[in-house]
Amino acid sequence: MSIDNLTDSGPGARIQDPVPPALCKSMRLFMLALGILCTGLGIVGIILPVMPGTVFLLIAAWAFSRSSERLHLWLYHHPRFGRTIRNWHQYRAIPIKAKIMAVTMMAGSFIYILVTLNQNWMLPVLIGALLVPVAIWIVTRPSLVRADG
Repeated sequence: MSIDNLTDSGPGARIQDPVPPALCKSMRLFMLALGILCTGLGIVGIILPVMPGTVFLLIAAWAFSRSSERLHLWLYHHPRFGRTIRNWHQYRAIPIKAKIMAVTMMAGSFIYILVTLNQNWMLPVLIGALLVPVAIWIVTRPSLVRADG
């Protein structure tokens, strides 16, 4: 791989995935629209505590990486959002605050479902069977990026 494919030159930097093959114009426009929509939802999620913002910003960064290099670089190096996106891309790290918020919101949603659907037991069991592995996956991701050196 050439040096141009590096996302960062610091310690622990990962080599960026190869540039995806050129998309047809309609798919590129779809990915661009998805990136713009997810950026908007991510910003709303940063402001509103009941909506996850980071996940939408990660989707936006992915969509922009396949549709608009300029918007991808803007989001990747954004002063407010960039660090989280870079930490996920390079280290697969989720901030501890985001983990706590995600697991708390999942638990709250599950409790709400248990209380409101007291007649039907099958749906809460299925939802719980989905939420528990997701919560375990979130909790087991690295929290902090180690400073090497």
